[in-house]
Amino acid sequence: MKSVPHATSLRRAPVQRRSAERLTRILDACAELLDEVGYDALSTRAVALRAGVPIGSVYRFFGNKRQMADALAQRNLERYTERVTERLRKAGGGAGWRAAMDAVLDEYLAMKRTAPGFSLVDFGNQIPVGARHAEPNTRVADRLTDLLSGYLGRTPDDDLRRVFLVAVESADTLVQLAFRTDPHGDEAIIGETRELLRAYLGRVLD
Repeated sequence: MKSVPHATSLRRAPVQRRSAERLTRILDACAELLDEVGYDALSTRAVALRAGVPIGSVYRFFGNKRQMADALAQRNLERYTERVTERLRKAGGGAGWRAAMDAVLDEYLAMKRTAPGFSLVDFGNQIPVGARHAEPNTRVADRLTDLLSGYLGRTPDDDLRRVFLVAVESADTLVQLAFRTDPHGDEAIIGETRELLRAYLGRVLD
């Protein structure tokens, strides 16, 4: 089942299946066009044309392209969470925190390399292009804390949330460096990122 953004990202949440499918087409078109033309040249009219829907359908859900990009970022976060959850389910509860960390990093890298539009909006912290704000990373860290605490047998308290926030902020900065160095992600920098996370998290989770 395809994810749709949380209702708070939208002017109006889809109720019927047909409406939800239309929203999915709109966000898919938005993601494709972000890769093709960038955020500045993105327009609601172009998205409607690519999605094959009336322009009124776009405005039913979104007041402008920024709201559309925010909804795409929210969908990215939902899909990322689903991917990490499935990876952990397959690994089993005894795999330990290092396997969980690998799942978190590997699934982010996979989306960075393959998900349309992800390089520009990821989870919402790069629009305008180049801007890096704390709130989306806090949202990601909170989501991962809630997701991983049960898997790791830890209480999701303030200390654990701070640890994961530091880990997310650190990994985010280094992954951006890896993809600035190499469009596909510099493997040496990614390897260093993995080692840094293992050393930092090992102090808390071992």
